[in-house]
Amino acid sequence: MIKPLKIEDVLLAPENHNTWQLDAINKWTVKMTDRESKFPCIPAVQGYAFNHLRYGFVQQAEDFAAEEQLAALLQNYGEQSRVLGHYTSLVVFIHSNAEPYRKDGVEYYERLFWSLLSRTTAMDRKPWPAHLPDDPSDHLWEFCYDGEPYFVYCGTPAHKLRRSRSFPYMVLAFTPRWVLEKFNSAPLQAEKTKQMIRRRLYAYDPVPPHPDLKMYGAEDNYEWRQYFLRDSGNSLSSCPFMRMYPNYESKT
Repeated sequence: MIKPLKIEDVLLAPENHNTWQLDAINKWTVKMTDRESKFPCIPAVQGYAFNHLRYGFVQQAEDFAAEEQLAALLQNYGEQSRVLGHYTSLVVFIHSNAEPYRKDGVEYYERLFWSLLSRTTAMDRKPWPAHLPDDPSDHLWEFCYDGEPYFVYCGTPAHKLRRSRSFPYMVLAFTPRWVLEKFNSAPLQAEKTKQMIRRRLYAYDPVPPHPDLKMYGAEDNYEWRQYFLRDSGNSLSSCPFMRMYPNYESKT
């Protein structure tokens, strides 16, 4: 039986849900509860089952208001994430005017993804955490907001071969670093789960796992490469993320 999401699971829920928002929630529910074609990320499925996930919407990815909406969601989520459970993530469904079948479909969403992260940084009131590099060329870099480091997953309607990154709407999932550290605190169980995830990934995607899927902290690993995986096995040569700085004076 499919478990429906509750309105309290949605952060900053709009007063009136649009058709696309309800459709996104329904399709996410189906993806997380499919017992025949199991979503590879086991912690994400557990987070859904245990009601540890929280959700939000961005009305129009290409609009300048998108970064304000995403920043508000990250701020709200970060303030409560540590009491939501060990499998928590913030899942954000994003509406876009892009046609998923255009020739540059995946690359279009890739540009949109990095633009949105960069623009959202300009909304951050806190400085970048002192213990983390703010340059993506450093192998320990990861996206941060309000002092909280996150692993970021992006799925899009344009992905076809890499089904684990395919969704009818653009979707971002922000998993706090502390969640991943908790997961890795039991090495034997973590390794067993990682092996199960890899087996599921081979069964779920008609293409091999992307070569950029590596372990955080390894010198040959760059987290930003894993945020957005193309259908192909190639990737960008450098990270497009640009750290912008708050400028609230111009908004008041």
